Amino acid sequence: MSAAKNIVILTGSGVSAESGVGTFRDKDGIWARYDYREVATPEGFAKNPALVHSFYNERRRRLPGVSPNAAHVALAELEAGLAAKGGRLTLITQNVDDLHERAGSKNLLHMHGELLKAQCGVCGDVRDWREDLSTDIVCPACERTGAMRPYVVWFGEMPRFLEESVAAIARADLFVSIGTSGAVYPAAGFVSEARGLGVPATELNLEPSANALLFTDSRYGPATEVAPAWAREILAAL
Repeated sequence: MSAAKNIVILTGSGVSAESGVGTFRDKDGIWARYDYREVATPEGFAKNPALVHSFYNERRRRLPGVSPNAAHVALAELEAGLAAKGGRLTLITQNVDDLHERAGSKNLLHMHGELLKAQCGVCGDVRDWREDLSTDIVCPACERTGAMRPYVVWFGEMPRFLEESVAAIARADLFVSIGTSGAVYPAAGFVSEARGLGVPATELNLEPSANALLFTDSRYGPATEVAPAWAREILAAL
């Protein structure tokens, strides 16, 4: 394997699944049990904020009970190993959990937001938030009641860090997608962006994604197995 020293990695819910964090689009996933239009859209929040808060409060409460798995740890170790050799790893995640951070990843872009933050819908203030949210919460910044919402990108909203993600891909010598369905845009378009620039692309996934044919290399199996094995290969080639 040729040495890759500037790597961009996109992760999806498949990375956190083995830690016990629910996936979304599988047959038994979250959207098989909830109507996303009711709990993950601005319209759903406007219609029934109590329901939306209840949905995210439950997910937030569960986070302390799950831990980073071998895939999260391997990516953090890869970041450190690349940095020690003068390289760089940019980790773009669609996940709203904090498992990458807890595993030690530093150069991290949460394009779909973070479950452990809250935002005021009036003044835009964003801050760390571990407690439940409700319509009774007062914004600590503007003191408006009932305007606090999960700091999560809902359907119909623009993902965060798109410019930074595209810029990182333009500088990369390898793009990697781990545990994603390849069906959620704009993240699913990152591999096309990479290939259009001549950047090779690797897919690490439980099974081929919707855009699997765009990748130049692929490894299939549980994330806790394929991600550490791949990361060891990258480090050995440096």
